[in-house]
Amino acid sequence: MKVFNSVFLFLFFVSAALQFNDPDPILWILIYSFGAFICYSSLRQWAYPRLILYSVFVFAIYATYLFFDKNGVLTWISKHQAENIAGSMKASSPWIEETREFFGLMILIFVFLINYFHATRLRANG
Repeated sequence: MKVFNSVFLFLFFVSAALQFNDPDPILWILIYSFGAFICYSSLRQWAYPRLILYSVFVFAIYATYLFFDKNGVLTWISKHQAENIAGSMKASSPWIEETREFFGLMILIFVFLINYFHATRLRANG
């Protein structure tokens, strides 16, 4: 778990730093910084299972919104034939931006769930 959290701590920190050119930079800097905080707190063995679970719930709601939004993932799949979203760092279309944000949230949720299950297992084992 130390390697897992160290890698994602670094990745979330870099992701937060790269958000300055985003259309909504403050929101995504905070989201990725929070992901880095969860990884850091897990590295330090400060378990916050309720906070992690609450965060998963909130991020899942936001991801659902991004999926069904008029320029969301569903639009990217159905109307734009799932065009390449990694071809350029500049999101030239709103559905590319929202699809990238959706997958960023999915990565965060995955990391949070791994940390949640690890933290609850540690607490159960005393």
